Amino acid sequence: MTATMKAIGLQGDELAVCEVPAPEPGTDEARVRITTAGVCHSDLHLARGDWSGVPKLGTLGHEGIGVVDALGPGAQRFVSVGDRVILGLGGMGGGYWCGACEYCLTGRTRLCPQSRPVMGTFAEQICVWAPALVRLPDEVGDHEAPLACGGLTAFGAVRKLVKHGIAPGRTIAVIGAAGGLGHYAVQIANAFGYRVVGVDVGADRLEFVRSLGAHRAVDADEAAATVFTEYGGVDAVLVFAARLAGFELGLQLLRPGGLFVAVGIPPSGEGNLQLHLWEIFLKDPTIIYSAVGTVQEMRELVDLVAAGKVRTHVSRVGGLPDVPAILDELEAGRYLGRAVIDVAP
Repeated sequence: MTATMKAIGLQGDELAVCEVPAPEPGTDEARVRITTAGVCHSDLHLARGDWSGVPKLGTLGHEGIGVVDALGPGAQRFVSVGDRVILGLGGMGGGYWCGACEYCLTGRTRLCPQSRPVMGTFAEQICVWAPALVRLPDEVGDHEAPLACGGLTAFGAVRKLVKHGIAPGRTIAVIGAAGGLGHYAVQIANAFGYRVVGVDVGADRLEFVRSLGAHRAVDADEAAATVFTEYGGVDAVLVFAARLAGFELGLQLLRPGGLFVAVGIPPSGEGNLQLHLWEIFLKDPTIIYSAVGTVQEMRELVDLVAAGKVRTHVSRVGGLPDVPAILDELEAGRYLGRAVIDVAP
């Protein structure tokens, strides 16, 4: 008889816990028994069908921590049964990359023509390409599962500051600083030595941003006036907002010659970011996008977490049956930081 497991799936148009066949690992794959899964904002967009050209999904979840319980042929070169691991590297490009193309050889594995996504951690088990797994020390708890995409994405974005000439000690802004990704970015940038201005909305969220180590926390409505009065603009801005208004604000906060790092992806229904060419000419910014990261960056982030310099702020915990409600709460902004799903009984 075929073994089964519990997983989130679609029943009609609604998300629900379903009984599905348990996966078997293929070549170079490891099967991971999921302990905890993180709820990412992109899971919400995928569940709602918010992104043009991307179908609505019932198979969700791409952040997870668990224990390797089976190996496919060749996977023993990378992990062993019993290893406690974090997986994912984000939904896009975290499931496989060739390792030999120009993108892989320059550390941009997400752009590999053969890259495949990871999706399905809202389940009791998942099979993952073993080279994408990172072993975890005991100091990193199971509720750090959102590091697998949210934490790594923030880490990769902050790492790009130095690459583009923004040295530690300079002033940067993090927009969406109290959110699931932004709260990581504040901590990571602070650990790297940047002067962080955290931007969000509401007194509770701003107090949370201060608690993360931001040098300044400012409401989005006051950010432009405050940043230019106190700092003359920022050297770089990292935008983790899920709304287009956050991106528009980010461009306003930059000083001439600054770096704009886009990270969040608003719903397609909000339209496109408008670039006013005369303003771009006068300000001469560098505009880039940053998504997820690399296996080596994940290892470095895990070291920061183990050293106590970065932590996941978890304010919502549930089980698999709670996933639909948690997505509703995420959409309404009812909790700070991250939500995690305790999958293992």
